[in-house]
Amino acid sequence: MRKAFRILLAFLLAALVFTLAVALTRAETAGTVEVQILALNDFHGNLLPPGKSVGGVEYLAAHIDSLRQLNPNTVVVSAGDLIGVSPLLSALFHDEPTIEAFNLIGLDFSAVGNHEFDEGVHELLRMQAGGCHPVDGCQDGDGFEGADFPYLAANVTWKDNDKPVFPAYEVRTFQGVPVAFIGVTLEGTPTLVKADISEVNFLDEAEAVNALVPELKEQGIETIVALIHEGGAQTPRTSGYNECVDISGPIVDIVNNLNDEVDLVISGHEPFAYNCVIDDKVVTHALFFGRLVTRIDLTISLRTRDVVSVVAENREVTHDVAVDSRMTALIGKYKAIIAPLENRVVGPITADITRATNAAGESALGDVIADAQLDATDDPGSGEAVVAFMNPAGLRADLTYMSSPVGEGDGNMTYLEIYTVQPLGYSLVTMTLTGAQIDTLLEQQFEDCGQTRRDRILQVSSGFTYSWSLSAPACDKVDPASIMIDGVPVDPAATYRVTVNSFLAKGGDRFTVFLEGTDRRGGDVDVDALEKYIAAHSPVPPGPQDRITQVP
Repeated sequence: MRKAFRILLAFLLAALVFTLAVALTRAETAGTVEVQILALNDFHGNLLPPGKSVGGVEYLAAHIDSLRQLNPNTVVVSAGDLIGVSPLLSALFHDEPTIEAFNLIGLDFSAVGNHEFDEGVHELLRMQAGGCHPVDGCQDGDGFEGADFPYLAANVTWKDNDKPVFPAYEVRTFQGVPVAFIGVTLEGTPTLVKADISEVNFLDEAEAVNALVPELKEQGIETIVALIHEGGAQTPRTSGYNECVDISGPIVDIVNNLNDEVDLVISGHEPFAYNCVIDDKVVTHALFFGRLVTRIDLTISLRTRDVVSVVAENREVTHDVAVDSRMTALIGKYKAIIAPLENRVVGPITADITRATNAAGESALGDVIADAQLDATDDPGSGEAVVAFMNPAGLRADLTYMSSPVGEGDGNMTYLEIYTVQPLGYSLVTMTLTGAQIDTLLEQQFEDCGQTRRDRILQVSSGFTYSWSLSAPACDKVDPASIMIDGVPVDPAATYRVTVNSFLAKGGDRFTVFLEGTDRRGGDVDVDALEKYIAAHSPVPPGPQDRITQVP
């Protein structure tokens, strides 16, 4: 009898606890404010649609405006790389058109990305504050007012005084509830940009965010959103953009190291989309070039000021909406200025020249670009190089044989087409390396020896050949005896003149051996070298893809 009574009493207590919990939850939900965050990342100045059916600032603006109507408590944010590596329409004007477009859209905040520093920290400060470019002036003739939205960078400080270059965070208040937005960029930014940014520090992402939490809590802020320009990838990478399949990459460690007071992470940097929960935090990432916008609904308690729920969805920027006429006018203005340059014919090719790689990691386009860079630096006046190396990530588009809409004719390459392949504006650098250093360089292409997450095979110029083994251990994948220049084995003790772009010359993409190169000599901008090569070797065929060999 006593046992039955105890069971009944336990049941009644459990029922009472459950009833109280439900009541509290309902009370909490009833006293809430709904905040909508619209997020994007890695726009890279793509004012025009990057695809036939998605993206383009005319459509992006329309979608954002439509979503904004759903909730007056809406914030529009970017997780970095709004600008940099941009198409000619924006890049020719130092990305001023993109800043102007997002002023019209009503962007509230943007974290800085690594490509925001492509022209240096002082140029980024000009993007914020406005004013004409110090060299090119105001090319559109009507001045530049700068960004209406603040750039945020909690982990970027001046080396001489440790003060922040940009604000670390901004706060928005909704129905009396403050919400903090912290911006950070990836700590590895100095290895990823061409400009000299030695004046500033790039600090650990999680530590920079965590250091702000006590300050925010003292202000009564319980809802914290981190805009982090660093990301990850799903496995397989073809997973849907609202999935989170075996997520990996730097963002995982960063989120796991964040203070539990951080409620939401909006990430960027990688060319993948995902919608995850990591360490009990929603972590989102939209697709690059404005193809997606992430809609995030925050439900926040009016009593505790903390987050009750987070619901996120990546949505396509489709073309089934009326375009934003303000964007159409902005694009038209700059296209009229740029048309004579971008439509100029450079020379012909014989067929499509693409970035698609063979099993060894070599592409037809990589061959052509490396040949162009060697051609520009193989004489005594420009460096006497015997080999050129090109990083594959620097190849941003294919060269296609079919005529573009401007009607230049099949096979004819316009300046716009070659610029789209190499929009970064790197200059060529010729340096001296030993044969042993070249061997080390080739080993640094592979995961766990130089690369951290995946192999990164450099493209090589004509006459340079070698083989690497798929099954060999890290740092021992390349057969030293196979490394040859014009059929002659490379001597480890001899010296060789080598050409790379200025990004690689600074150790970019973790090819640190280039930092050891001596007797450096600067050369053409990379796209200018390609233009000269096409003019001199027309018609240009696809590269043979026979310089690098993979063995079992």
